[in-house]
Amino acid sequence: MSVLAQSLAGGGIVLPILDGPLQLSPEIASRAQFGWTISVHILFAALSIGLAPFIVYFTWKSVRTDDERFERLRSFWIKVFAAGFVMGTVTGIPMSFQFGTNFPQFSSVAGEMIGGPLAFEAKMAFFLEAVFLGVLLFGRERVSDRTYVLSSVLVGFGAWLSGFWILVVNSWMQTPRGYEMVPEMVMGQQMEVAKLTDPIAAFFNPRMTWMYVHMINASVIAVALLVAGVSAYIVWKKRDSEAWNTALKFAVLILLVSAPLQAIHGDAYGRHVEDTQPQKFAAMEAHYETGTADLHLFAVPKSPDALTDPRAENLFTISLPRVGSFLASGGDFDAEVLGLNEYEENPPVALVFWSFRIMVGLGFLFIGLALWGGYLMYRDRLSDSTRYLKAMIVASPLGYAALLTGWYVTEIGRQPWVIQDELTTSEAVSSTLSGGEATLTLVGFLVIYGALVLVALYILRWLIQDELRELGVKESAGDRWYGPIPGVSDDD
Repeated sequence: MSVLAQSLAGGGIVLPILDGPLQLSPEIASRAQFGWTISVHILFAALSIGLAPFIVYFTWKSVRTDDERFERLRSFWIKVFAAGFVMGTVTGIPMSFQFGTNFPQFSSVAGEMIGGPLAFEAKMAFFLEAVFLGVLLFGRERVSDRTYVLSSVLVGFGAWLSGFWILVVNSWMQTPRGYEMVPEMVMGQQMEVAKLTDPIAAFFNPRMTWMYVHMINASVIAVALLVAGVSAYIVWKKRDSEAWNTALKFAVLILLVSAPLQAIHGDAYGRHVEDTQPQKFAAMEAHYETGTADLHLFAVPKSPDALTDPRAENLFTISLPRVGSFLASGGDFDAEVLGLNEYEENPPVALVFWSFRIMVGLGFLFIGLALWGGYLMYRDRLSDSTRYLKAMIVASPLGYAALLTGWYVTEIGRQPWVIQDELTTSEAVSSTLSGGEATLTLVGFLVIYGALVLVALYILRWLIQDELRELGVKESAGDRWYGPIPGVSDDD
């Protein structure tokens, strides 16, 4: 049995994994395809959201002070933002089509609920962001200073507004409100569809504010680590670079605020999840038997089986007795927490359990890195500490790892529901889609989206190397890289 099959079976889900030779079942292939595409898209969406405060600050300081440091940082990170915006657009467009091709039942049932927010995201947020990003890229000498700074604010606002509308849809799927299910003829068959009755209740459902704050802050942390990593690399190469020393300090300051905030907010968020989705909360802690729950601070598998089916008997854990009950209830060590055995069908527990541990572990690592950097700043030794610079270079992609694993907890933990308590994922998948078709498109998306990630990394590396050349950093012949096409300089 494959690792995927073991994980699904261990979590209480029994699914047809194969639909023929080398063919996944339509449901598994469709879920994997959407999971992969949204994982890649989130990387670029989070880049836009997280870079927004940096773009606004660097632009404002550049215009206000006419300081070469901030002009350099403004120019560099606007290019990164633009590349991420293009990649986010390219990776985001196919996702909406997958609602119709892979999950038409979901589109039929929830079309009225999700259509409005997705249209608002395109018309209100995307175009706002696109128009004023053009001003930032090409309008520095064509508009007034005030208009230019305002453009940076509107670009950032557009990115955050885009995230708002997308999370309106996702949060409604987690805790649906403001609707009623009514019978309706759809494509020649009678089915129950969700009709909007209260837009305010639907848009501002119980999950919305929790998810929005957590996701926005997670994006800021991910980008702060990226900015710190890039800055640390350039400072490591050229210690006296004033611009990149400034960027490193600003990124550390952002981390000092955002990393502890995420831990505090995440603790309260966990109690909300237990109140609204107790099955997901139980999966996060691999809590099977109803009763008081421990909090597993640290978990290591004692046997290979624990990787795909984490249970008390096959895990070595450092746990706080009954603290899980305390956190779930908001103060009662004896509170009863529902176990996974109470449910007929559970999410893939292993994926939720280990993703949650990775997310939380990385979160505490980020707090440690922020405090370490704050101490070095206090001692005026930030750029002198080679050890810290190397640590931030290594940590630069880890914010995205934490963001993705947190997203997996949110999405996989909701299974088997695509709309909580209303529509299962198996019911939402197209009944006419064959395993061969679904598997073929999955392979295509794996290749194309994987290539787009490599292109994005290539562009970032090119921008960094170009910045080093402008700073006068000389590299060996084997390390030269002059532009998007290897071996071709900007002057060619």
